[in-house]
Amino acid sequence: MAEWLIEEGIGEERAVRLDRDRVIEARLDWPGSLAAGLVEDAKLVSRQSGSKRGTATFSTGEQALVDQLPREASEGAPLRLQVTRAAISERGRHKLALARPCDLPICSAPSLAGILRSEGHDVQEVRHFPECDWEDLWSEAWQGEVSFAGGSLSLFDTPAMTLIDIDGPDSPSRLANTAVAAIAGTLRRLDIGGMIGIDFPTVHSRKDRKFVDALMTTALDEWPHERTAMNGFGFVQLVARLERVSILKRLTRSKVGAAARMVLRRGELLDGPGRIHLTVHPAVKAKLKPEWLAELARRTGRQVEVESDPGIALAAGQAQMVAR
Repeated sequence: MAEWLIEEGIGEERAVRLDRDRVIEARLDWPGSLAAGLVEDAKLVSRQSGSKRGTATFSTGEQALVDQLPREASEGAPLRLQVTRAAISERGRHKLALARPCDLPICSAPSLAGILRSEGHDVQEVRHFPECDWEDLWSEAWQGEVSFAGGSLSLFDTPAMTLIDIDGPDSPSRLANTAVAAIAGTLRRLDIGGMIGIDFPTVHSRKDRKFVDALMTTALDEWPHERTAMNGFGFVQLVARLERVSILKRLTRSKVGAAARMVLRRGELLDGPGRIHLTVHPAVKAKLKPEWLAELARRTGRQVEVESDPGIALAAGQAQMVAR
């Protein structure tokens, strides 16, 4: 298996698999919420009569939907549960984490490194990634836009599915063909799973549509999924296992939190004498937890100060060294 690099950030864990200086696969985790693999004794707070589904509250106060409830489980009773999927925020609603009863020993959710090792990957934990395009990947997720030779992908995180639209000046068949590699790379780079809809340019020839399908089969080899053939309108649907929040969804649904974590990373990467000065949007400043700033000071051995500027964009937070 290929080697993954783990960067223990402040407020988040990052994992990448590199080909030279390009990230070809990535994962991003924000610890602190219910996550797949956590086993804990929770309290069943609601259950409809005769149903195998209910709602439970964990020690943090976070709730999860529970399936496969035994007949004897009653409201108010403790119940050992294993979380199978993290909570997911969507436009206009919040989907609770999912859990199921188990008899496993109590344990914390595995770290990114632990998850990857359990999947059989080689993992190396590093203080900082080597030079790579992590910020470019982050910007792709933030903007929902991925450029490739001859066109671009627009990414939309909707409650029903992740939608990918393809645009470019080339003929529909050529554009569809060249977009396939970019789509396959984006799914891996942004860790996108679940329901995925791809709107290719309308390819009228059945032979050309079958060629695109063949390209998709090759490009998505070893990426577990199910897929429909391209229909006459150029639409393809994919279904992949969903256990965690994609990088696209994290940055789309939690922009202020993502911006706060990114400026902390920029501060941690600074070198040289002086103190660390962060300039951020007021909303980002409010999101910077005191313990995060204290951790930045501890890691760098430098004083940290934060200035807010309403004229700066959320994603444009700056970190620089200033004289003592």
